[in-house]
Amino acid sequence: MNDMKVGILGCGAIANIITNFAVEGKLGVDLKFFYDRDMERAENLASQVDGVVVLDIEDMLDQVDLVIETASPQAVGEIVPQILKKGKNVIVMSVGALMDSKLRNRLERIAKKNNAKIYAPSGAIVGLDGLKAASIGKIRKVSLVTRKPPKSLGISVDEEKVLYDGKAGDAVQKFPMNINVAATLSIACGEEVDVKIIADPKVNRNSHEIQVVGDFGEFKTTTNNMRCSMNPKTSVLAAYSAIKLLKSLNENLSIGT
Repeated sequence: MNDMKVGILGCGAIANIITNFAVEGKLGVDLKFFYDRDMERAENLASQVDGVVVLDIEDMLDQVDLVIETASPQAVGEIVPQILKKGKNVIVMSVGALMDSKLRNRLERIAKKNNAKIYAPSGAIVGLDGLKAASIGKIRKVSLVTRKPPKSLGISVDEEKVLYDGKAGDAVQKFPMNINVAATLSIACGEEVDVKIIADPKVNRNSHEIQVVGDFGEFKTTTNNMRCSMNPKTSVLAAYSAIKLLKSLNENLSIGT
C-alpha cells in the first residue's frame, strides 16, 4: 500500500503535525485530502502538500483508502459511519467516543459489512501493547492517574486539585477533550479502568501514570508528554502514534501486539 491515499477529517493540532511529516517526506503515504468546518484551517494544511480541500467529507471518499479522524468525539458518531459505509478504513483519534458501546458496536457492524477497518492508535501513553497481552489472562486492576497543567483543563488553581476520581466512562463524559487515554486503556482491556484527573500547577506537561495488576504480574508506566504548541490539551506523542500507525500499515515486519 505504498501509494495509499489518505484524507484528514479535522485540521487542528494533530493534523498539523501529521502534515509536517508529509511535507518532509516522512509519512510513507500520499496525504491528499483535507476537510474541516473551518475552511481556512483546511486550506492552510492542504497548501503545504499540494493537497485538495473538500467542502463535504463525501467528496474525498471515492479517492482515498483511509481517513484520519482528528476532529472531535461528535465527528466519530456523525461522520465516521459515512466513511466506513464507503468501505474506507479510519484512524480514530477521538477514542473517547468509542466508550459509547452502542456507537462502537454500530461502527464495528458497518465496518464488517463494508470490509473496512477501524484503527485507534496508542495515543499519549506507553504500555498499551503490554496491557493487551496481559488481558489474555485475568486482569485484577487497571488504574490511570492523569496530571495536567490547570490551563489545559480550562481552569485556574494555585494548588493541586483532584477534578475527578472514578470510572473511565464518566470521566470521558465529563472531560471529553482531555481523556482519550482512559478510553483507549478501557477498550484495550475490555473493562472500565479507574481514573483520577488532577489539575497540578507544578507541572508543565501532561502526565499519565498507569498501573496494571493481573495473572501476568504487575507493571507501571509513567509518560510525561510534551504538549502541542497549537493546543495544550493535545500531546505530541498522540500525533506521533498516528504517524507510526500509518507507517506500520506499509511495513512487512510488525513488532508488538
